[in-house]
Order: sequence, then C-alpha cells, then structure tokens
Amino acid sequence: MNWPWYTRLLLALASGVALALSFPNYNLPLLAWISVALLILASYRARPKVAPLYGLLHGLVFYPVALPWMDVVMQQYGNVDPLTSAGILGLVGIAGGIVCAFFTWGVALASKKGPAFACALAPCLWVALEFARSNLPIIAFPWNLIGYAASGNLALVQLTAVTGIYGLSFVVAGYGALAAYAILAGRLRAWKAAIITTGVLILIAVGGGYFVPRAQARYVAHLVQTNFAQSYTYPPNWMAQHTGDLDRLEQISVDSARKMPGLIVWPEVPAPFSLQEADFAARAQQVARDSGQDFLVGVEDWKHDAAGKFIATNSAVLLDPSGRRIFTYDKIHLVPFGEYVPLRRWLTFAGKLTADIGDFTPGAEYRVGQLPGGSFGSFICYEGVFPGAVRQFTENGAELLINISNDGWFGRSAAPAQHVMMARVRAVENRRWLLRDTNNGFTVDVDPYGRTVAQLPTDIRGELDAPYDFRSDLTLYARLGDWLAWLCVVASVVLIGLAVARTSG
Repeated sequence: MNWPWYTRLLLALASGVALALSFPNYNLPLLAWISVALLILASYRARPKVAPLYGLLHGLVFYPVALPWMDVVMQQYGNVDPLTSAGILGLVGIAGGIVCAFFTWGVALASKKGPAFACALAPCLWVALEFARSNLPIIAFPWNLIGYAASGNLALVQLTAVTGIYGLSFVVAGYGALAAYAILAGRLRAWKAAIITTGVLILIAVGGGYFVPRAQARYVAHLVQTNFAQSYTYPPNWMAQHTGDLDRLEQISVDSARKMPGLIVWPEVPAPFSLQEADFAARAQQVARDSGQDFLVGVEDWKHDAAGKFIATNSAVLLDPSGRRIFTYDKIHLVPFGEYVPLRRWLTFAGKLTADIGDFTPGAEYRVGQLPGGSFGSFICYEGVFPGAVRQFTENGAELLINISNDGWFGRSAAPAQHVMMARVRAVENRRWLLRDTNNGFTVDVDPYGRTVAQLPTDIRGELDAPYDFRSDLTLYARLGDWLAWLCVVASVVLIGLAVARTSG
C-alpha cells in the first residue's frame, strides 16, 4: 500500500494519541495494542528521508498528552512561566520523537523487503529503542513504556519475571505488528493468525489470573502517609509551625507499632526533614525508641564528599529501636528539573528554572540494609521507573523492596497513578514484596505477583498496616537482567543491516 502523505500524517498522530490515552488517567489500555500498528502503517513504503517525520509527530503528540502534569509541576514548584514550561515539555516531546523517528525510519527501510520483513523488525526495534530511552546518559526517561499499558492484567504481568517490562512491550508491539501485517498483506492466513492470537491473549488475560499463586506474609510494616502540603520553599521555623502535625505523626507511628510490632516507614522527604537538624533528629530517635521498632525515614542528608565539599543527598535512613542510625541509602537516579538541572550551563533560556533548582548529589551504591528476618533495598521515588536500577538491589541481596516517594509534587494529576503503575511491575520482575510509602498517595502494599494487598486512601494523614515477607529466590530477570532487550538490539541491527544491504544492492 502506498498511503498519501496526509493519511500517513493522520496515522502517525493517531498512533501518538492512542498510546497516550492508554495510560492513567485516561485508562484506555486497549488502545496501546493498536498504536504500533498505526505507526507501522504510517511508515510502510514511506521514503526513508521522510519517514522519520512520522516518528517525530508521534512523540510530539504522545508526550504532551500523556504527561501534561510536567507543565503544571514546573509552573507551580519551579516558578517557571507558562511559556517556558510549555517549551520544556515541547523539548521532551521532541526528544522522545527523535527516538521514535528511528523506529519509523527503520520500518520504512525494511518495508523495501516486504511487509513480513518490516513487521518482523517492528517489535524488536520498538523494544530496542525503549531500552535506549531507558539508558541514555543524563536524560534517560523510561516513563510510560508501552508494556505498562498491559501490566494492569495480573496474568500478563507475570511475563516480566522472565523478561522484565521489555517482554510486555514486545508482546504489545508484536501484536500491533501482526495486525499491521494482516492489513498490509491482505491474506487470509495473516488474518487468521491475527484472530487466533487475539483469542489466545484474551483467554490468558481473562483466565490466567486464576492460576497466579498467592503469597503468604509473616511480617507487618506500618507505612505512614504524612500528607504535608507541597511547598516551593520552607521557612526557617517550619518545624515549630508544624509541631502539632509532627506530634500527630509520631503518635500514629508509635501507637500502630505498639499494637502490632513491625517496621515503621515514613516517605521520601516531604518537608525539611534532616537528621542534621537537632529537633527532627530528636523526634526521629524518639519514634524508634518509643515504638521499640526499626524506623525507615526519608531525609535530606548533609555530608562531606571525598574532597571535603559539603553536599546534600536525598536519602533513606534506618534507625534501630535504640534510635541509632544503622543504614543509609543515597538516591542515585535524581529527577531532572526537580532535584538537579541537566546541562545547566546550556539551558540559559530557562534562567529562572536553573537558578531556583538546587542540585542534589547522586549516590553511588545500591546499598542493602538488614531488618529482623531478612534484607531490604529502598529505592526512592523516580528510581522506581528504572527496572535495571531496582534489579540491582535484588542482585545485591535484597529480599524485600521498599519504595519511599513524595508524589505531592504532582497533586492529583495522572502522575501518581502512572508512578504506582510502574513501581508495581518492579515487584513482579524481582518476585519481591513491595512496600510503597508516599506523602499523599498512592501508599500501597504489593505482593510478589503484583496484587495490591492493601492501600491507603489518598490525601489523608494515616497509617497502613502492610503485610510482607522476605524472599531470596531469583527470577530469570533478576539473574540475567535485560537479556530480551539486548536480543532486540542485536536483532534490530541485523535486520536493518540486511535492509540497508538490499537497498544498496
């Protein structure tokens, strides 16, 4: 088929919209299964010099529609004017579109060898580019990979224990490629294959969840949702102003642990919490002592680096029942334009943004701590969208995953729902219990198979009794990492090489 240019443009735009609408808060996940098909149709038999435009258009639509909360956060908390924040969101769309342009270029090039060759390349290339997007230096942003649209299904998400999230992305993209092939080839056999595949996927999705085991728990943690209003700045007397709030949080923590002994968790620093601040340090130690339990708390930690320079890290600190600090993990993957400004010296057009956002120093080690009964890894907020990073904790011996986060920056936008959607997959990939504690939601307890066992309502101050256990078994993904993604990279290079050789010949 040789689509006219305007049809290709519409198909590319429709692909971006369909993929965006498959994620929260639109919640139309079935659209993801056709989005790749639309982009393949837009690219098929297009001139290779023009084809990248269709991928660029896909990204220019997908990112602003799926991530409008980025604009709101920059305006509200970055003190950025609407025009500049819209421009930065546009740059995110352009960057994502450039990555996707390689997809449409590759499909157009491969289509010279026919629809079967192009559609065989498509899922491999899609996953290879998602993998690249997840590992780019400085600007890696693996948010809303296409596989997450299918992760809400209990049966389908089990695949990630073998392949990581990239396996689900391959299935969704592969289904789209099969649908595109049926349309392009126009053969009865192709349509039969598409219909049979659809039936098999429906059977797995509808009935497969009944065969997923249920995990048993021997321990309980107390996840405290602090529910502090997010603020751009904090006055020096913030602690004194919020004495009543902190007293209430201390009471909630201690009372819950006395009723049912277990770990107490407070979220990623939602306020000026630092153990270098005497009043807060005394209060944190009091929580641990009065409860007689371990206390994991998110803080802004000040320390000297190897050169003697005073630096700040976003950290998770564990206090033992005596109030002694026994474990610290410093966040490694910091939030661009939130905790640091990438390429600050070149972003002169965003002067107010780069002036107002101070830089945290990233940590360097995926440290594992010890609790009575087993070991744990505590990843912080944005790190939950990096499957390879969370896997490092499991590889280093973590038998429990704890995610502390402050999603208060996002308000009640789609971002918190998207965030917990991705964090949940980390539990399945690593076959670990996941305790997720946030400032204002979603505070949840997820079992090793992806079931949400318990959840606290959003925007309340309270505590969640979260059952959990320790597991030491390793999934194939935990053992081998992103093996499928690397296979897709190799397959993409080989197939594109063959297409280039055919074109040159």
